[in-house]
Amino acid sequence: MSPDLWMILAFAGLLVAGVPVAFSLALSGAVGILIGLSPEMLATLGTNTYNSIAKYPLIAIPLFIMTGLIFERAGVALRLVRFAQALIGQRHGGLALVAVLVCMIMGGMSGSGPADAAAVAMVMLPSMTKAGYPKPFSATLIAASASTAILIPPSVALILYSIVVPGVDLRALFAAGLLPGILAGLALLVPALLVSKRYGWEGRHAMPQAEQLKVGETFKQALPALFAPVLILGGLRSGLFTPTEAAVVAVAYGILVGLFLTREIGLKDLWGLFGEAAVISGVVMLIISLAGIFAWAGTMLGTFRHLAEWIIGLSDSGVLLLVLIMLAVLVAGMLLDAISIYLIMMPILIPVMQHFEWNPVWFGILLAMNIAIGQFTPPVAVNLMVTTEIAKIRLEQTIGWSLLFVLAMASALALVAIFPQIALWLPGVLGYNI
Repeated sequence: MSPDLWMILAFAGLLVAGVPVAFSLALSGAVGILIGLSPEMLATLGTNTYNSIAKYPLIAIPLFIMTGLIFERAGVALRLVRFAQALIGQRHGGLALVAVLVCMIMGGMSGSGPADAAAVAMVMLPSMTKAGYPKPFSATLIAASASTAILIPPSVALILYSIVVPGVDLRALFAAGLLPGILAGLALLVPALLVSKRYGWEGRHAMPQAEQLKVGETFKQALPALFAPVLILGGLRSGLFTPTEAAVVAVAYGILVGLFLTREIGLKDLWGLFGEAAVISGVVMLIISLAGIFAWAGTMLGTFRHLAEWIIGLSDSGVLLLVLIMLAVLVAGMLLDAISIYLIMMPILIPVMQHFEWNPVWFGILLAMNIAIGQFTPPVAVNLMVTTEIAKIRLEQTIGWSLLFVLAMASALALVAIFPQIALWLPGVLGYNI
């Protein structure tokens, strides 16, 4: 067998054996180097791991992770929920609408689907259960809505895409993800409202009179949270700071909100949050660094080029190949996290994207939407795992609802694929390089 095949089979075999993705990438890359190049080339392992993470834009990832943790602990989700409840009022599907909206706003702070899902589920699940919503439905809706965090800026996945794909402006990616993210949220909202009305969940007496909320009062409480996305996106648009600097500003703003406005975190809590952010960031950076071995071996052996040529040779139709790629990414999203998917698949897909002259910003948003669907599609649905654990239900109980929301978000994905201007209009208006 060729070294290419040995490396791919080694990677697949290690994943099936249950070896973590990061170590599967490193070990299979080492197998490729050992068989296809020479044992002496194993000396490059250290250099490749370092070069993979020695990139300035990657600083934004741990900082946005920290931002999400701070806002989660600062009681921001609860304040947003109360404001949305006051705004929407009592009606069939009202809490479902609140859950979707709050997930989308929280996604504009954390950039992480699982963090978004955890923060909103802790607040929304008790209220939705009390109002008559079945726990499997509520858990699935929150998990699906939280997946929009991968699209709505700031997005950790889009940061990584801008690094993996040369020449892509991260600001353009952030702007391009906004409208598709809103479209995805609306696509989830339609079946949620229809189902809620069909089964009569949440009647007009769902909230006791003593718990009636005033819009003005709850708006004042939610204002610091609502201002966070404005601060981040406004600063980027005005050129006041770069995406990496925006992450620093977001952390500083979150600390100020938690310490002095909501007063739900103290100086002692910050130390624990820093440690938690470091652990999560360490896992992300470990995957990125060890994937560097796999990427270097695949490049030197020509593995990625051969796979790209094979994909291009499947058909002359760019539309057909785009559909096949989307299906492959969807399956990958059901099994792997977004970071691993980008690191594994992009070296293969970049030549295909260039061959068919697909816009890299538009293509990146399509990939992100596909990966978002995978985040709440069993068997390995990271967002759904979080919400089902909080709801104390089994993952299998959510499969039916998951399929409903997969179809809903897939319709939004199809619209963005058919009409690229949904993604490209805003970065074009803002004057970004697309």
